[in-house]
Amino acid sequence: MSAPAPAPLPVPDGPALSRIAAWCRDADHQDGYLADLRRLVEQESPSDNKALLDATADLLQGLLTERLGTPDRTVRHRDPEAGDTIEAEYTGTDPQGPVVTVVGHYDTVWPAGTIDAWPFTVTDGKASGPGVFDMKAGLAQGVWALRALLELGLPRPTVRFVLNGDEETGSVTSRPHIERATEGAAATLVLEPGGEWGIKAGRKGVGIFTLTATGVEAHAGLDPAKGASAIHGLADVIQQLVATAAPERGTTINVGRVSGGTARNVIAGEATCLVDIRVSTQEEIQRMDQVLASLTATDPRVTVTLGGGWNRPPMQPGTGGRRLFALVDSVATHVREPLAELFVGGGSDANFVSALGRPVLCGMGATGDGAHARHEHIITDDIPDRTTLTAGTLLLLAAGQPDADS
Repeated sequence: MSAPAPAPLPVPDGPALSRIAAWCRDADHQDGYLADLRRLVEQESPSDNKALLDATADLLQGLLTERLGTPDRTVRHRDPEAGDTIEAEYTGTDPQGPVVTVVGHYDTVWPAGTIDAWPFTVTDGKASGPGVFDMKAGLAQGVWALRALLELGLPRPTVRFVLNGDEETGSVTSRPHIERATEGAAATLVLEPGGEWGIKAGRKGVGIFTLTATGVEAHAGLDPAKGASAIHGLADVIQQLVATAAPERGTTINVGRVSGGTARNVIAGEATCLVDIRVSTQEEIQRMDQVLASLTATDPRVTVTLGGGWNRPPMQPGTGGRRLFALVDSVATHVREPLAELFVGGGSDANFVSALGRPVLCGMGATGDGAHARHEHIITDDIPDRTTLTAGTLLLLAAGQPDADS
């Protein structure tokens, strides 16, 4: 028996989108957005600084209340070391209607004190500062998109914000909260940075591994035959591993750091390397697991051990994801032009949601460049259209939803 045809997606309401666009382009609203963005950027939030992460979480909760009113439900999942995960829910116009989860992270890769030498600035059509692109602009965008619907009195779904403070370190503590908060949602929108006029429909899975070689120390001049170099053995293993990369299948391998040995004239007893593996499919995860398990040094006296694991599964657009992209694309066409459908190598919290077969899109956030780099910035002229895109998507999702992936 054939599966029933999916319900037609809602059609964008042109006049409503025009009202949203005008609201987002209003000079006072743009100034308000930039003021909030400045507050977020100037409140530093490195992933490894619990005190600053807590202060940022406090700021975000205050910002939500200030701009949107008191949430109908708030839960702050506290963690003794990582950034807390905040859930803040705003009931939609139909309390029995769809729920949309909006996900974003507030931690950054920038160490405390970076803001002193690199202050938040808005010049030449760009806003710059540590974490502005990845992804504090997206956090502000989510708030102002829902604010637009509230002030304009337009239909909206129940919006469940999930804001976490450990994404840059793998979302170890926040992952279960994200997975639970997206269960039963009509869609999940992740406000990570976008790319020009595009959003991310697919991301690679990420593996983070450590290879450790253990050999036999000896004097390199007096007793070279008694030694078994861990560094030489690790070099064997690195060559074996890198040779298994398959870029044509979306699998890339990078050895990012190598360390070991004690002195120039000592045969190394231990050496390690840090490995980053990106894959596009679950099948490649299985293949790479076999490769990693088979790695051996040429010298049998050198043993190799593997640490780490797969941090994020691949994000692959299933039926629900493709229908969600079509819905957002229909909004984008009214706002500006059709969206570019992007598939990228970096992972995000969207990977977790996709792996559960739930409709999700990533890269709904700001346009710009320089994530994790000193030229990090967003394009200020794109702020109104990006905010309109998010608000318009919420408007359509209040009327219907994509099917879950099979």
